[in-house]
Amino acid sequence: MAGPAPKTLAERCPVGAPPDELAEAAYEAFVAWTTDGGVTLYPAQDEALLALATGANVVLGTPTGSGKSLVAVGACFAALSAGQRSWYTAPIKALVSEKFFDLCAVFGATNVGMMTGDATVNAGAPIVCATAEILANTALREGAAAGAGLVVMDEFHFYGDPERGWAWQVPLLTLPDTQFLLMSATLGDTSELEVDLTRRTGRETIAVTSAVRPVPLDFAWVETPIHESVEDLLAGGRSPVYAVHFTQAAALERAQALTSAAVTTKAERAAIAAAVGDFRFAKGFGQTLRRLIGHGIGVHHAGMLPKYRRLVETLAQAGLLKVVCGTDTLGVGINVPIRTVLLTSLVKYDGTRMRVLRAREFHQIAGRAGRAGFDVAGSVVCQAPDHVVENARLVARAGDDPKKLRRVQRKKPPEGELTYGESTFERLVAAEPEPLRPHLRITHAVVLNILQRPGNGLRDLWRLIHGSHEESARRRRLWHRAVRIVRTLLTAQVVRLQVEVDPDDPARDVVRCRVAVDLQQGFALNQPLSAFALEALKLLDPDDPAYPLDVVSVVEATLEDPRPVLAAQRFEARGEAVAEFKADGLDYDERMTALEDVSWPRPLAELLEGAFLAYLRHHPWAAEAELSPKSVVREMWERAMSFGEFIAHHKLARSEGLVLRYLSDAYRALRQTVPATRRTDELDELTEWLGEVVRQTDSSLLDEWETLVSPADDAGDGAGGVGVPRPTRERVLSDNPRALRAMIRQAMFRRVELLALGRYDQLAGLDDGLTGEQWQSAAQDYFAEYADIGTGPDARGAGLLSIEADPDAPRILLVAQIIDDPDGDRDWRITAEVDLDATDEAGELALTTAAFAPA
Repeated sequence: MAGPAPKTLAERCPVGAPPDELAEAAYEAFVAWTTDGGVTLYPAQDEALLALATGANVVLGTPTGSGKSLVAVGACFAALSAGQRSWYTAPIKALVSEKFFDLCAVFGATNVGMMTGDATVNAGAPIVCATAEILANTALREGAAAGAGLVVMDEFHFYGDPERGWAWQVPLLTLPDTQFLLMSATLGDTSELEVDLTRRTGRETIAVTSAVRPVPLDFAWVETPIHESVEDLLAGGRSPVYAVHFTQAAALERAQALTSAAVTTKAERAAIAAAVGDFRFAKGFGQTLRRLIGHGIGVHHAGMLPKYRRLVETLAQAGLLKVVCGTDTLGVGINVPIRTVLLTSLVKYDGTRMRVLRAREFHQIAGRAGRAGFDVAGSVVCQAPDHVVENARLVARAGDDPKKLRRVQRKKPPEGELTYGESTFERLVAAEPEPLRPHLRITHAVVLNILQRPGNGLRDLWRLIHGSHEESARRRRLWHRAVRIVRTLLTAQVVRLQVEVDPDDPARDVVRCRVAVDLQQGFALNQPLSAFALEALKLLDPDDPAYPLDVVSVVEATLEDPRPVLAAQRFEARGEAVAEFKADGLDYDERMTALEDVSWPRPLAELLEGAFLAYLRHHPWAAEAELSPKSVVREMWERAMSFGEFIAHHKLARSEGLVLRYLSDAYRALRQTVPATRRTDELDELTEWLGEVVRQTDSSLLDEWETLVSPADDAGDGAGGVGVPRPTRERVLSDNPRALRAMIRQAMFRRVELLALGRYDQLAGLDDGLTGEQWQSAAQDYFAEYADIGTGPDARGAGLLSIEADPDAPRILLVAQIIDDPDGDRDWRITAEVDLDATDEAGELALTTAAFAPA
């Protein structure tokens, strides 16, 4: 009787096969596994797997949807069978995480690890998923000793990225004993790269570049208004349609405009409502998305909360969304099934200028059309510019009448606007992706990594640069930069010159450059200023009432800037400053000059910038990072704002996802950076509050990270195990009493602060309790007795806040904030009620003020 089928692919490894037959046995075992799963390999997949089985490097340049990921799985299986370690790299953390969980499901959680910089799990596993930068830094430090038997580099066209391309080049230069699988749908001509890779590794390099798509594409240029174009595509059965825009604002505006088009039927809208169920849409953008989804229209871009993107993906996969309006980021890992790609333009702003899409960009986007297993063909439709559409309408109105045609006054493109035509579209369709250009970078991190190697680090640095893929003139410039960096490290005594006996010739000495300090605490590759934050925390006094918020400010200064937030804060600060300047009598020119110095809030800026200059004297590599004091988390805490209130106040609806990622980064940094010796109860409470704000807004960013850093010990069938999250009940806010208490304390003290400032209308706007007039009337009675309201550390004390369950309604909390009056009577208080059910439903505090009166 046959035994039970293996649960994972790892259990199919051909254990015991003779060494000379192992590769063939692994290939046959993998093909059998795919066959058992009902998958028949495409010819290009089979060709690539056979080449890998012979030990060759493979450059897999096949179209989107041709099964490159399955080839990568087969390559990892062959390496695992041979007892070799494999690395699977991707350009962004989200894709690394996705591949990690996919490979866990295939190989079993114990065989797969992940490194992203945010979290490391099961780092010693035989298969490691990582960002390209993680592998590049490992390769720089360890070189051939890294023990990478196989490296799979997904989205290899990032090799040509000016900022990040160095990370795709470095492993090719520094891992001579490794087998490489380089994958992308838009590689272009890689013949020079193939020759170089063979020379370095001693392995044959085979390019598999089948141009046959499993789902062929058709291309069309249309000169109808976009809502008509969409209706025509829907009527022709070519949905789902992904309408590509090059800004998030344009994607949302288009989605809203399409609600007037006939996208769905009544029955389809009912099906959407049933599928959405009780999904929680927050205020602001959430309500907008709810309305759009009800019309069968989705929105998808990086600025959205992850839970909204997943909802759109899920509904699209179920065939319930006919149109999705999004940005061009769909070329990297978007999980939306697309029948038709509708390009709303061929022009984009690249951060410097407006330009026409490059061939690689065009084919990355177009390649997403057509769903293998669902569609027999995919469509790529390009929308003509508005002036061309208008001209087509005017010509159609003139009909065949030559006189009317001559009188048509054709519209011209807007003056100064870059435009495109049908010939541009046809050229891009026919064009091959541009050749990949190398972009090696030499930084302090690169130099220090190489100098940590045993042996002659300077020689290895010289070989890295002069053996790179760069042109000779650029190699010389890179070497000169490397020399300057080494000199700064010598001056800072981070490295030192050391005379040693040449192991190859004991009769002579050689001078080597050695790292002279322990870089484990002083040198962070992925969080370059984390080590500085540890030093800066020593400047703070834990007994200072402001200590918890000052710790937050130290951490925030080391995080990447959330630019839309800072721009909104600066706009608000300048508006307030203008009012003050006018009140002070400054004329227009004086006001404009003074405004140049007004920025977003920068707590501790003077202290931190002075400390950073001192830090750089011994840590010169940190100069490549940017210290940026700011107040995002701090503002939310001080103003007792929920996530939704912060978004609404600063008008950041289109950037919710960016703000949430920043808050989750801040939470992780507080958890990871601040040592136990520098923590206080107040700081822990603040950290707990921040984590709950993120979790209640969208739990995915934290739940996945916390699962990775605190994995389950037991493995289950498809859930649990190392790094694999198990399904759990959705956590509600009342499940976290500590965070809930922090929210209540902040909300109540915010009322105290506004009361002290006499801002009665703002108080009335906090909840549906007291009106502005009621606040003002009660305040007049208070100030008839006392001169002021305390807002200092004593007023914030835990002894002045009471929280009790209502004896008649256990799901209602009765809250009392005692006022710190100057006479110490403490007989006035603000009372309120917290509805726990409403709080859990909304994911944020549901507090209503009851009174401001004496006890």
